[in-house]
Amino acid sequence: LPEPFMLIATQNPFEFEGTYPLPESQLDRFLMRISMGYPDRDNERQVLGIHRKSEPVNDLKPAIGTEQVLQLQAATREVAVDDAINDYLLDIIAATRDSDELHVGVSTRGALCLYRAAQALAVVEGRDYVVPDDVKQLCVPVLSHRVISKGYLHGRYTQAVEALVHRLVEQVPVPQERSHEDVSVIGESRLE
Repeated sequence: LPEPFMLIATQNPFEFEGTYPLPESQLDRFLMRISMGYPDRDNERQVLGIHRKSEPVNDLKPAIGTEQVLQLQAATREVAVDDAINDYLLDIIAATRDSDELHVGVSTRGALCLYRAAQALAVVEGRDYVVPDDVKQLCVPVLSHRVISKGYLHGRYTQAVEALVHRLVEQVPVPQERSHEDVSVIGESRLE
């Protein structure tokens, strides 16, 4: 496959007839699962207006080129992750594995995906280092589809799983700011 390669899949949460849910091992290969919901009324009105006379997708222009995507991917791998952040991330992963409410916790692949996603978020935020909030913000979209709750119905992903992951993350202590002498300096920025 050409570089970069990305796959975006959609799933309608209803009307599963004729489709088959992916096995957990295949779901684990998706970086994130994001629920989009419905647009608000004003945005939906704009959608109706835009589609009145044409198909807007036909007029789309690239927002970024292939070379830029590859450069951003390379920059993401250079983002620093302090040992305290690594431990925080691994504590969250352990919390999913130790939970009495889950049959299956997050895999090592899931831990790596959370790590990479946090690095990418730091790049988007204009930083060359990861902060605890990067990890915390991404836990639900990166981890929820990787766990199996004890009340799981095959193929039925629920918001209850997201709430459970969120609850587990809230129970894990966030790394505290260290004294000035102990703070890792990365470029002009300090990791807290």
